[in-house]
Amino acid sequence: MISFTAEQDALLSKLTRFMLEYNQKVNLTRITEPGQVREKHYIDSLIPLTLVDVPRGTKVIDVGTGAGFPGVVWKIYRPDLELTLLDSLRKRVDYLALLRGELGLEYEAVHARSEELALEKEHREMFGVAVSRAVAKLPALCEYCLPFVKVGGLMLAMKGSEGEDASAALELLGGEVEDVKHYELPSGDKRRLVIIRKVKETPPAYPRRRVNITKKPL
Repeated sequence: MISFTAEQDALLSKLTRFMLEYNQKVNLTRITEPGQVREKHYIDSLIPLTLVDVPRGTKVIDVGTGAGFPGVVWKIYRPDLELTLLDSLRKRVDYLALLRGELGLEYEAVHARSEELALEKEHREMFGVAVSRAVAKLPALCEYCLPFVKVGGLMLAMKGSEGEDASAALELLGGEVEDVKHYELPSGDKRRLVIIRKVKETPPAYPRRRVNITKKPL
C-alpha cells in the first residue's frame, strides 16, 4: 500500500491542478479526472520505485517523460534522487520547466532526442537508473535507454502486461534481464516492470539513428 505524507499530497494536488490547466492549451494527457490522474499517473508511476532498490542520491533519467511521468512523481516521493527529464517535444519540456518552479522541485528538463543525447559524453553511461514509460517496443526502448546507464546500473521498462523478446538487443547493448515484476493498479489494470541490469558497456555504434531503430529493430 502506497501512502503519501501531507507535504507530498499537497504537491501532488498542486501538480494535478497545474497539469490540467496547462493541458487546455498543450496536449499533455488524455486523463483529466482527478481520481484517474492519481491512479493512472501517480500510483502507476510510483509502484516500480517500491519494487526496486534505488540507492539514495542515484542519478535517474526519465526517457520520453512526456508530462513528467514517472520522473516528477519519483522526485516528489524521493527528493534525494538526482533527476533528468528527457523529451523530444519542446512544448512538453517548456511545461516541465514551468512545473519545476510551481512545485519547487530540483530537476533538469532536457529537450533532445534520446538517440542523439546518448552519444554525448556528458550523458553517456552516466546514470544509475534509466526509466521509461514510453510506448516503444522493448528492443527499441533498450536502444533508447541503455546507452545512458552506467555499468552496474539499471534500466526499468514500465510496460503493459504483454511480453516482448529483447534478447538480441540486450546482447548487443550490454544488458541482462534481472527480473520481471507483475502488478496491478487499484482498478485491476495489469502492469509489467522489466528490470534490466547493465553488465557491460554499450558499443559506440549504439544507439543508431531513429529511422534505423524503428525500421530495423535489434
